[in-house]
Amino acid sequence: MNRHFPNRSVKQGRGILPLVLVLFAIAAVVAFASIYTLDETQQAIIVQFGAPVGDPVTEPGLHFRVPFIQEVRRFDKRLLAWDGDPNQIPTVEEQFISVDTTARWRIVDPLVFLQSVQNEQGAQSRLNDILDSVVRDKIASSSLVEIVRSKDWKVSEEDLQRTMVAESDEEILLQEVVSGREELVQSILETAQLQMPRYGIELVDIRIKRINYVESVQKQVFERMIAERQRMAEQFRSEGEGRAAEIGGETERMIAEIKSEARRDADIIRGEADAEATRIYNEAYGRDAEFYAFFRTLESYADALGKGVTLVVDSNSDYFQYLRSSMDSSAADGVSEAVAAETPHDAQ
Repeated sequence: MNRHFPNRSVKQGRGILPLVLVLFAIAAVVAFASIYTLDETQQAIIVQFGAPVGDPVTEPGLHFRVPFIQEVRRFDKRLLAWDGDPNQIPTVEEQFISVDTTARWRIVDPLVFLQSVQNEQGAQSRLNDILDSVVRDKIASSSLVEIVRSKDWKVSEEDLQRTMVAESDEEILLQEVVSGREELVQSILETAQLQMPRYGIELVDIRIKRINYVESVQKQVFERMIAERQRMAEQFRSEGEGRAAEIGGETERMIAEIKSEARRDADIIRGEADAEATRIYNEAYGRDAEFYAFFRTLESYADALGKGVTLVVDSNSDYFQYLRSSMDSSAADGVSEAVAAETPHDAQ
């Protein structure tokens, strides 16, 4: 009978082993469920049955909780962005403008944050209400020039001429700025920051991204700008045409002056050339006066005795002396030849 006891012990050991494994598995699950980690960008609140328990956990690393009862709510420690929707806001001059703003915020008290807004979506909704209200109040109580310009920005006459600003807008640009856009943004930030601690939020910065006229006002502004540019274009075109006419008249005057001087110089050169030619002719013909008279007379024959010309002159005129001498020489030669032809050989 005693020899059967070891088998019974073995069977009991085999029955205990699964139980040990189960207990070990349960302990591992419980231990795993009780441990949670936080990185450098996170902070947490332990919630038990929907209510926060203990202080906020802000240190990174391993942390413990009661498993299955307590829940870890994690919140971001980094800067978070808020971008509001563009709002149509009237200025103090009742000019409607579209204002687009952005802000940066962080969660500094996660317990208050959890109790007031629950999560980031709730915080974004609350920021929409607060920041939009503050921005609207500040913009509505400021003039347009205070919103768009800095206090230290000075506009000179050269800037106005370079940018070709309409005359109706010059008064706005030359208007003195008391506070300016930076002071306006700082005032919005300080006013909004007063309401942030109740939500466990720190508002770090707020900026105006864009300011523009609303669509209806934009159309009027664009039409006014177009009309102003057209007026200035007509002015420039008129000035250009006047300048072109002035340049054209000056050019014509210079051309006439140059031509007149050229003709004068040509006449002078031509006169000097004629005088030099006459001097050369006189020098050449002066060596033989008879030849000169003969040559000039022959030239006059070529000019005066052309085809179809009838000239009535006394045959004894000196003008034909060279023709008469030529004819007399020809006649004498003809008579001599005729006498020689009629004389017999013997008589010769």
